[in-house]
Amino acid sequence: MFSHCTDPASLDGLAWLSCYLTTGKHLSIYWSVGTVLLLLAITAPVALLFGFGGAAAARSHIAPLRWLGKAYIAVVRGVPDIAFFLFFVIALDQFFEWIRHKVKCPDWDMPIRQGNDFVVCPEAKLPLGNAAQSVHETYGFLLAVLTFAIVFGAFAANVLFGAMKAVPRAQMETAEAYGMSHRQAFWRIMVPQMWVYALPGLSNLWMVLIKATPLLFLLGVEDIVYWARELGGSKTARFTDYPHGDWRMWYFLALLIFYLAFTRVSEVVLGRIMKRLTHGQATAGGEAQRKAA
Repeated sequence: MFSHCTDPASLDGLAWLSCYLTTGKHLSIYWSVGTVLLLLAITAPVALLFGFGGAAAARSHIAPLRWLGKAYIAVVRGVPDIAFFLFFVIALDQFFEWIRHKVKCPDWDMPIRQGNDFVVCPEAKLPLGNAAQSVHETYGFLLAVLTFAIVFGAFAANVLFGAMKAVPRAQMETAEAYGMSHRQAFWRIMVPQMWVYALPGLSNLWMVLIKATPLLFLLGVEDIVYWARELGGSKTARFTDYPHGDWRMWYFLALLIFYLAFTRVSEVVLGRIMKRLTHGQATAGGEAQRKAA
């Protein structure tokens, strides 16, 4: 905090606002922006990995693997995101604790399910009760990443499955006729070409993922929406050195600008990626580039 902020009552105008925006609590909302960006940076490739695995499984010649891939796509896409976030995180957390309980407390003779309570030995808790606050926050963040990745991975799997089918079958047959195995044709012919067909759908999915980040508060992560609501509410002089009225409209307006700017930057980057991928390809985008040249 700036040195002139030691006596907020004597400040006015921009000086008061500059001190107000640099308080310890306001640093939390700035950190939460980094949390959202970090979530997107980690979740996007992990969700893409889930999606690729689900799509590859859904088109597998092995029936049980094919059923598993199609079930993953159908079930996760069919459940509302909010319901999935509320249920899955609790179930996943309890599943991890159950495994640790079986390993660390084999002599435990009490039932784990006691009515509505889920009770495990103290050594199996995640995180441990005496763990630092940062450990609890990191664990919650990792659960959020895994949940987002599984949900959006199912949508990505559906997009990639359609993209794989869009690659002309004749190219696969030609590759196999030249002596490639089915696996070699998949990795050398289908995978490099499918991204051209998948990118429009993946671009939309990326935009939806950006808009879904406010759901972090359902997972116990203090995101920018949480802090905008917390800091923007009315504050009286009894509880703060910087009293103000209900400023939530201004905080949420700032969030609106942030998300619009972020999506605009994403559109520009994705457009350049699409242009690069379609270069030389037998697609509408590639044909437009050839005519322009």
